[in-house]
Amino acid sequence: MKTVVHTADSRGYANHGWLKSRHTFSFAGYYDPERVHFGALRVLNDDEVAAGQGFGTHPHDNMEIVSIPLFGDLEHKDSTGRHKVIKQGDVQIMSAGTGIQHSEYNHNADQDVHFLQIWVFPKKRGIEPRYEQKSYSAEDRMNKWQTVVSPEGGEAVWINQDAYFSLANLDAGETLTYKTNKAGNGVYLFVLNGEVTAAGEKLDTRDAVGVSETDSFEVKAGSYAEVLAIEVPMAFD
Repeated sequence: MKTVVHTADSRGYANHGWLKSRHTFSFAGYYDPERVHFGALRVLNDDEVAAGQGFGTHPHDNMEIVSIPLFGDLEHKDSTGRHKVIKQGDVQIMSAGTGIQHSEYNHNADQDVHFLQIWVFPKKRGIEPRYEQKSYSAEDRMNKWQTVVSPEGGEAVWINQDAYFSLANLDAGETLTYKTNKAGNGVYLFVLNGEVTAAGEKLDTRDAVGVSETDSFEVKAGSYAEVLAIEVPMAFD
């Protein structure tokens, strides 16, 4: 088993007034040659957008972009004609494919929105741009894994990569085993809240551990905890 730990305070940080963003991997003005990506996981941004503010229309191509609101509502518009509001409990994926223009705004004028923006390199390039959004109940991930992104689709949103995103909320003292869905994949475990020990590493809120070269590892909660497991290919074209 191979592990790499990224503590919350080691992330890049940008404060644009209307946007406060913490970058797990190199992004925009933050660059660390040791933290460009974890396998096919390219971006994990922890963003807070001020009331009534947002990202204007901008382009993407050949990237799988997942948005997970943690608090508040995020308004999304794109060049496919979609106009949606993503709420806490929702997971949205946008396959940029051959190219897409989109904007993201705080839907509310009286409170911030806090969300994760996650980019994964695609399995196939040049696909037709697509968008999908689903809602998930926190009750369905109490002390168990809830898969919200998967190449198989089904109850999860579909991703153009052999990648799986799973959420779990753990009571203090509970232990879960994470088993990889595909040989050769690694898992980036990000602690949303609480304290856990994962793959033998002690982690606190917003700490993370990348785990590879194993097909399973344990996650034990030292307090009530919420975690996100991002499983991705470690080798990809």
